[in-house]
Amino acid sequence: MVKSVDIEEFLELSRQNPVVDVRSPSEYTYGRIPGAVNLPLFEDDERAEIGTLYKQQGKEVAVKRGLEIVGPKMRPMVEFAERLTSKDHILVHCWRGGMRSGSVAWLLQTYGLPVITLKGGYKRFRNYVLDKFADKMELMVITGPTGSGKTDLIKALAANGQQVVDLEGLAHHKGSVFGELGQEVQPSSEHFQNELFWAIKDFDFSQPIWLEDESIGIGKVMIPEAFWRQMGKSPRVHFKMDRNIRIKRLVSEYASFPEKVLDEKINVLEKKLGGQHAKSALELLRSGDFAGVADVLLVYYDRAYKNALIRHKNDLLLEIEADHEDFAKWAELVIEKTKTQYV
Repeated sequence: MVKSVDIEEFLELSRQNPVVDVRSPSEYTYGRIPGAVNLPLFEDDERAEIGTLYKQQGKEVAVKRGLEIVGPKMRPMVEFAERLTSKDHILVHCWRGGMRSGSVAWLLQTYGLPVITLKGGYKRFRNYVLDKFADKMELMVITGPTGSGKTDLIKALAANGQQVVDLEGLAHHKGSVFGELGQEVQPSSEHFQNELFWAIKDFDFSQPIWLEDESIGIGKVMIPEAFWRQMGKSPRVHFKMDRNIRIKRLVSEYASFPEKVLDEKINVLEKKLGGQHAKSALELLRSGDFAGVADVLLVYYDRAYKNALIRHKNDLLLEIEADHEDFAKWAELVIEKTKTQYV
């Protein structure tokens, strides 16, 4: 009989053993346990066919069709699993810990591979993830105007041994209208949340966890509401870089993109920026004055930032006026100035 374990033990075992997700490719792509490999029992069209048969003709017909589909796959599935590197077991799951994972686990165990399945399947994992975001965490939020280098400060804090989360890195988006440029395709909100859980699951929640201030939506993905509410109530470090340095940084980051792409993004901002400012930014773009474009766009972004700063004025723990880009030194200063918060 195949052994089945609950989510905590399953995740602990996953540290040294491969996780095999036997759901269909589209289910896997939409959201998965980070690090899991996909060994689908049924392809998307096959799953749809069997589901239709089950509804229209009953379980027996659906199961027989499933056996027809799976038969030729059995040897390749065993050989795939055989190539996986594991310390003790192969960990298998499907959506709810039902027939798909049970069938694959039986096949692999019959061949002689040690298998463990997840009670409740991926659905149990998702519920566990969402519950974890409600746990009390000592979040420390880095806030600052556009172009200040907040992500670089986060990375410098990580290099200094701090617990950090790069939300924009996980989201494949930098948060602004221009945030998708140069990034990979964004994951679904569901998988972004899975990756966020994975990033924090081994943290000590009683010690500071540093992250950048964000809206609840980063591009098309959504921060889990329980986690975002904690962010909104957390202490803030206001990191404000010299405006000229910010402009230089923005030019370095975005000037290499095609004029047409930048033009489209500025047009998206027209209402928020104001017609005259938008027109000015477009004229500067077409003349190749990227610093001028950045200067104009900061009118909107700085105004939006100041409004956010007012909303969180009671949460401000530390304010830094930065005049250089040695983020290692700024990280040391931030740690020194905030360490009495956590003793």
